[in-house]
Amino acid sequence: MSILTLSLTTILVFIALIISKTQKIQLEKDIIIGVIRATLQLSFIGIVLTYIFSAANWLITTILLLVMIFNASQIAAKRGGRIKGGKLTAFISIFMGASITIMILVLTKAISYHPSEVIPVSGMIVGNAMVALGLTFKQLHQNFKNKYQEVEIKLSLGATERSASIDLIRDSIRTGMQPTVDAMQTLGIVQLPGMMTGLILAGLSPVMAIRYQIMVTFMLLSTVAIATFIGTLISYKKYFNDRRQLNKSMI
Repeated sequence: MSILTLSLTTILVFIALIISKTQKIQLEKDIIIGVIRATLQLSFIGIVLTYIFSAANWLITTILLLVMIFNASQIAAKRGGRIKGGKLTAFISIFMGASITIMILVLTKAISYHPSEVIPVSGMIVGNAMVALGLTFKQLHQNFKNKYQEVEIKLSLGATERSASIDLIRDSIRTGMQPTVDAMQTLGIVQLPGMMTGLILAGLSPVMAIRYQIMVTFMLLSTVAIATFIGTLISYKKYFNDRRQLNKSMI
């Protein structure tokens, strides 16, 4: 794609601006800022990735992966409300989900630990884990806020913190995983995923593109499941004090 062709696609942006202006949605400023930021950020990361890909250094690749996980954990933790240590919990959860998934992909030779393969895959993995964990944190906090009396009754009857909270934990994990599961069920019927479309546009055969997309689907499911599971197991304990009572200040 030439620069001229790319420039002409800004017509699509003007369509959005016209709709926003004529319908008085008042998003014109946000759209313009978003377009400028997206263009500059993607151009910058393109230059950075060109250097990283040419260097092919495993240490640089690992550092970049950790930076991605760190940034994602900061965003996911914001959904956690008053969960203590939410940022650290989010980092551990996303790190474990991404690390285990990438390790399996490398060991099975689905990908190699080369920046041109690991970084794009990691971006998808970390991004989806971030969204799923954010939803999980938000749902967990909402569950404890709405059902704290139910938890207190179970505790008074001798239940442990885990058994008193198990329904809330399961519901939170389900909430985090549901979008990924729903998306998986509609692949090829309702939508053609971006990665698959990109590979086909790049000249790869549809059959090979589908194989890669199936791999991506599996890895996203794995990462989201691990991240939400670990995130809730760590976070629910923060809602109790040392005397095995609900910490009302968290709700």
